[in-house]
Amino acid sequence: MDLQLTGKRALVTGSTSGIGWATARELAAEGAHVLINGRDPARLASAVARIQAELPGATIDGVQADLSCAAGCQRLLDAACEVDLLINNLGIFEPKAFEQIGDDDWQRFFEVNVLSGVRLSRHHLPRMKARGWGRIVFISSESGICPPAEMVQYGMTKSAQLSVSRGLAETCVGTGVTVNAVLPGPTRTEGVGAFFATLARDAGQTLAEAERDFFKYARPTSLLQRFIEPAEVAAMVTYVCSPRAAATNGAALRVEGGVVRTLI
Repeated sequence: MDLQLTGKRALVTGSTSGIGWATARELAAEGAHVLINGRDPARLASAVARIQAELPGATIDGVQADLSCAAGCQRLLDAACEVDLLINNLGIFEPKAFEQIGDDDWQRFFEVNVLSGVRLSRHHLPRMKARGWGRIVFISSESGICPPAEMVQYGMTKSAQLSVSRGLAETCVGTGVTVNAVLPGPTRTEGVGAFFATLARDAGQTLAEAERDFFKYARPTSLLQRFIEPAEVAAMVTYVCSPRAAATNGAALRVEGGVVRTLI
């Protein structure tokens, strides 16, 4: 299937690894001109080089910017003033007991996970409307509708992303612009891998045993009973970015392995 993305200008935030990198790669494979973003220059250069090595004909660049503050977002906007596809992927997570989550934690999570996407969308949405076409995708999480007890601050930001995404879509009536959210489930990202390696070590388990117990006790409703691969999420994101997905707007699209036990 031709997703008709050749020549489209795409910006993927937080894309030096995980879902962001997989999405950048998938968009590049479809012919989009992709801009990768990250904080660390070395990791950024490596992420760009990996895609170029796998896809020699890809048009891919990187911009170093820390999107946890307004100044960092502006730096990215200065480098990417006009895009057709904006994927607000940047996100942080940290398991922590609610009683130990201080004000600074709440503010940091909201700034990174929510306001980064708000700031970038505030710039790009009116420009997309003026051109009569565009795609904005927020990478939320099943935690946005099933808040995790071990990461209340994280779940809050993912719920906020769903609200922002739907609200922005409501402003796009008849414009040719769509705004959607994609909700991954537990995904085998670099951060998740490191977290589970620590859990396994502390519990005297193998990594496979720790993963098995996580799905048995913490996510028993998962139909996959395994971690989702970043590329599996990226496939959905790339389709939503396509002109072929024009009738999908204001949606919360689940790629969570069946964790959420609802009909809609």
